[in-house]
Amino acid sequence: MSADEVEAALRVLRDTLATDGYELVWSMEDGNQIGIRVVAGFEACADCLVPPELMKSIVDSKLGGTGYSVGSITLPAKS
Repeated sequence: MSADEVEAALRVLRDTLATDGYELVWSMEDGNQIGIRVVAGFEACADCLVPPELMKSIVDSKLGGTGYSVGSITLPAKS
């Protein structure tokens, strides 16, 4: 599985988060896991972001068929 395939699997989620003022960044971790980091932009919608457990579930569902799953996940702190 390539980085391009992971990127394609996460494209819709990345676009959805961008609409709410967030950037989704991912990186390879050990084995077949990826790290997810969501970064808040200046005018990010704090009420639009789901809790970490739900975000992990959403990302894992998007990764279905890629052979990868979420290892770590970092979301911005609520202000």
